[in-house]
Amino acid sequence: MPNFSYVAKLEDGRRVTGALEAASENVVLEALHRQGMTVVDVKPSKGISSRSGGKVTMDDLAVFARQMATLVDAGIPIVGGLEAVADQLESKALRDVVRKVRESVEGGTNFTAAIGKQSNVFSPLFVSMVKAGEASGHLAEVFDRLATYLEKSAALQRKIKSACVYPVIVISMALVITAVLMLKVIPAFKDIFTTLGAELPLPTKILIGVSDLTRQFFLPGLVCLGGGLFALKKFVRSSQGRFQVDRLLLKIKIVGPIVRKVAIAKFARTLSTLIRSGVQILSALEIVADTSGNQVVSGAVLRVKNSIREGENIAAPLAASGVFPPMVVRMIAVGEQTGRLDDMLTKVAEFYEDQVDAAVSGLTSALEPVIISVLGIVVGSIVLSIFLPIFKLTEMLGR
Repeated sequence: MPNFSYVAKLEDGRRVTGALEAASENVVLEALHRQGMTVVDVKPSKGISSRSGGKVTMDDLAVFARQMATLVDAGIPIVGGLEAVADQLESKALRDVVRKVRESVEGGTNFTAAIGKQSNVFSPLFVSMVKAGEASGHLAEVFDRLATYLEKSAALQRKIKSACVYPVIVISMALVITAVLMLKVIPAFKDIFTTLGAELPLPTKILIGVSDLTRQFFLPGLVCLGGGLFALKKFVRSSQGRFQVDRLLLKIKIVGPIVRKVAIAKFARTLSTLIRSGVQILSALEIVADTSGNQVVSGAVLRVKNSIREGENIAAPLAASGVFPPMVVRMIAVGEQTGRLDDMLTKVAEFYEDQVDAAVSGLTSALEPVIISVLGIVVGSIVLSIFLPIFKLTEMLGR
């Protein structure tokens, strides 16, 4: 999910800067308005970065949460725990942020407010869970749940990214090889064939024609492609564009089921972690909607929130959304009835994380031979078309 940096004014007129992870700019605007801020500027930013520079990854936050869980559980005060963690964190960016949090706590600020000031690193989910942990006196357990949640989320992201790396590399290589053949190799052979003056086979004529068109329109084509990608990027960043893209992704036959499973796994894991940590259900659903990564799912979650505010249950609006499968809806309904909603959501998250793992592995295994076959056919056809005139000329000389 993209990150957005913002500049806003507080009620007393002070300017503040920060960053939030959200599905779109509109989500960021709504989140800041709810905090009583007047937004001056919002723009996309790359990664989760600290004000001192550098990026803070989800793995870094997981390590921080795991270490804090151990230290708090051992009875070490927050200030001492923050100092100990800061000394051994590998991420310089996070180390600087943790030291700022420690200084704030030493100055009399409570822990939740101190990490809340570092909103460019600590998400609303992180802050809400710490707040619930402080209020309930179970901060060590909350940090442990946060670490588990971040580790699971990071693992899920790595699986998806690793599945995309191989096809992207192979397709990129295929495009580069084809471009070199079309722009450099085939024109050289064309000059040789013209010198010989022999009648060329039809496949060779077609290949030379394609090569000529490629050379003629290569630069204009690159400009048009760049412009199209820029326009698409702007469209996707808009609220309506993001919604349309997310809805389209859910409908694509091969990709759609995986996108749906990822969204359900993230929804269930996030909501389970928040509920188990003592965050109120309405606040939890609001955080889940902001961090869902899919506008269609986000809309469904917000409808659930509105239904609960009006006295309804969770299961009915989830079923009406059409995003969540009947099995998930039934498990959530049973969890509501038995008072074990967090346990049921955890089971749903684990089930769909396993499903995503299997689906991604299966898709990767299926794509590999397809990509190699297509690459072989394209390159093989080009090479064969080049050598056909040479074979014909050899036969003529042999006679």
